[in-house]
Amino acid sequence: MRQMCRYAVSIILITLSSAALAHEGSGIAGGFASGFMHPILGWDHVAAMVAVGLWGAFLGSPAIWILPVVFPLVMAFGGALGVMGVPMPAVETGIAASAVVLGVMVLFAVRPPIWVAAVIVGAFAVFHGHAHGTELPGAANAVAYSVGFVIGTGLLHLCGIAFGLLVKWPAGKAMVRAGGGLIALAGVGFLTGTL
Repeated sequence: MRQMCRYAVSIILITLSSAALAHEGSGIAGGFASGFMHPILGWDHVAAMVAVGLWGAFLGSPAIWILPVVFPLVMAFGGALGVMGVPMPAVETGIAASAVVLGVMVLFAVRPPIWVAAVIVGAFAVFHGHAHGTELPGAANAVAYSVGFVIGTGLLHLCGIAFGLLVKWPAGKAMVRAGGGLIALAGVGFLTGTL
């Protein structure tokens, strides 16, 4: 676990370092760093990504790695739909609902079969991906932006997993479930527009 944390911190520091601007600077805006920061700076996305990691850790193996892998894979599909301009109704509602539903799953310690959990996570990933595919800056390097976005998403999943590993202890299990409740409440705030 310490090794994973070291890698995560290293990636964050490398990503946040300034680019050498020896040339005109074209192509920098909307590239890797922009994609990386996008999910980290959007609270609705932070809540859902952390909830995926929390739920995976709560469910244990193999969900601890399946759910955080399913999410970005399906999110990429949703992103492609957004880039292609395929309309999708209620995207923002789906994003907010993801925090509510995933938070409730953790709060009430819901333990469905792994395939059901993966379908739930994947369904919400489509909304997150579609939103970011349609918001992709016109001048962005789409590949660099997408790679940054997936890495940022993965690091948020890892944060959820790290916190979720507290379930090994009774007090930790209560803290993780409370974290799920806070995420669900935040989701309600996103749905009602109070957050």
